[in-house]
Amino acid sequence: MRIGLLGTGPWAERVHAPSLSEHPGVELVGVWGRRAEAARELAERHGARAYDDPDALVADVDAVAFALPPGVQAELAARAAGAGRHLLLEKPLADTVPAARRVVEAARRAGAASVVFFTLRFGTPEQQAWIGEQAAHGGWFTARAEWLAPVFGDRPAPGPDSPWRRERGALWDVGPHALSVLLPVLGDVTDVTAARGPLDTVHLVTHHEGGASATLTLSLSAPPAAAGTAVELRGRAGTAALPVHGDGPQAAHGRAVDALLSTARSGGPHPCGAGFGLRVVEVLDAAERSLRDGGSVQRPPAPHS
Repeated sequence: MRIGLLGTGPWAERVHAPSLSEHPGVELVGVWGRRAEAARELAERHGARAYDDPDALVADVDAVAFALPPGVQAELAARAAGAGRHLLLEKPLADTVPAARRVVEAARRAGAASVVFFTLRFGTPEQQAWIGEQAAHGGWFTARAEWLAPVFGDRPAPGPDSPWRRERGALWDVGPHALSVLLPVLGDVTDVTAARGPLDTVHLVTHHEGGASATLTLSLSAPPAAAGTAVELRGRAGTAALPVHGDGPQAAHGRAVDALLSTARSGGPHPCGAGFGLRVVEVLDAAERSLRDGGSVQRPPAPHS
């Protein structure tokens, strides 16, 4: 599969470009970025061509991988899907619900395969098996999810930083990770309540169609010594904790590429396709409305068929 990469930031450099150039199932044809010099450097490093026009790159490939801010990604993804190209997308799918819907609708009309790269959903076989096993158990009473990173704050740790992360904060950056694990295990979110914590920290309470409730604590401004990730479930099966140690984002991205190839061949939707990405955006949007309205209960719209 001939694939193009849109984006040249740290995540593209460290994860997307190496993963795509080394994957035996795809050929990295070209790179486009909003900074032309960065696109040339990244393309040269991985034996690809730098493009000045994203639509020209889309025209030369079968699929497009995105490493762009969600607002930029959504617009270009809808155009790429409209051209019949398969999509390997980043989370969150978009920064608004209407923009996310446009990507989903464009992919459906064109019959384009789509996969959203939720890191833990493409984690180690042990992590993927854990999610499937807990979903099969059912009977969960409550859950706790914590995504705490020291990206901002008084002593920021080295790592990805960008204007959209500072603008939208932990809710939109690490919130998708937590929801990507909780939704397949507990079922769809029926309502959400949100409250602010220190700096960009956000606390959510979600209720799920299976009857369980969950608490989520999300932050990009945690003290380094307090940083970490955890998911714990409690219910009839007892207590279960997500294995959080993986084999790195590049390996996970390679498995997302595998999923895109398989989905393109089968023609069916992937569990982490654009439709799932839209649902995550709808829940994030409901949580943001709850924050604006002083912690009121908000209900995402009914899921799309």
